[in-house]
Amino acid sequence: MTAAPNSDPFVDIRNLTVTFTGGRKPVKAVGGVDLQVRRGEVVALIGESGSGKSVTLRSLLRLHPPRRTQMGGQLMVGGTDVLKLSPSALADYRGKIASMIFQEPLLALDPVYTVGAQIAESIRRHEPVSAAEARQRALQLFERVRIPSPERRLDAYPHEMSGGMRQRAMIALALACRPQLLLADEPTTALDATVQIQILLLLRELQREMGLAVIFVTHDIGAAIEVADRIAVMYAGRIVEEGPARTLIREPRHPYTMALLQSRAHGALAKGARLETIGGAPPDLSALPPGCAFADRCKLAADACRQTQPELVRLTPDHGARCLRTDATAPATVVPIAAA
Repeated sequence: MTAAPNSDPFVDIRNLTVTFTGGRKPVKAVGGVDLQVRRGEVVALIGESGSGKSVTLRSLLRLHPPRRTQMGGQLMVGGTDVLKLSPSALADYRGKIASMIFQEPLLALDPVYTVGAQIAESIRRHEPVSAAEARQRALQLFERVRIPSPERRLDAYPHEMSGGMRQRAMIALALACRPQLLLADEPTTALDATVQIQILLLLRELQREMGLAVIFVTHDIGAAIEVADRIAVMYAGRIVEEGPARTLIREPRHPYTMALLQSRAHGALAKGARLETIGGAPPDLSALPPGCAFADRCKLAADACRQTQPELVRLTPDHGARCLRTDATAPATVVPIAAA
């Protein structure tokens, strides 16, 4: 059994806003996100494409083009505000304190260098070791992520490896400098189902061994359940519900979370039955409505939902939803907080 995560947050995001200004209209991709992640904890960000998950994740490494991006709020990682780092301090931070597993390793890895050379270069950038020592560390990482014939694969180019093997190499690269925060941006999307499970189990095993704080972005609720301690649901640039994975799956309280869960295949679905769908489309992030962004797609929406931006309703100490209609989503077996 793993030890309980430290109670102090290693990642403390407060009122994060990200606006892209390169087009005809400013696009507010993230509109005030609050999120805390403790050491040794895995938090999954889930939601439809365009909800702001990857934008939030990349903000933690400041990967957005600075000339076309306006960022506000506070991004504290290990007590340091990432938004205030100088270019040289940011270069030291990336890879050493926080690193990322990208969605498509074939695009993230440099095609003109062998994978082993790229990992060794990363190690030597952050640690005073020789080329031979860095290569030995790269070999140990390949063995740790269970790449077959690791010595031979060190000298392989990215295109010479299978999709699953490239993703394992990407994980090895992300862990090369022993980071404290691992950011995983849909790391299993392009893989077949069998390889997906293998990668998810590997990530969880490595996270427990190293005591990493992990933020895992996915649109696959099944993947989130497999790896996450807590789940945060994003919609239109905001976190609309957050709580322990088991609680959020069994007792969702935001209509959007409920709709996501109903729209996936599950054991209770009768053979031949049609999946539930979420009607409509996500809102235009350059012209967000004044009220709840989900109101036009929500079956429970009232007039107030279209006029008032909902505040976070704390349902239990570790479970909250940003919704005006949590009274209508309460399961019959749950005693209302006010009456408890």
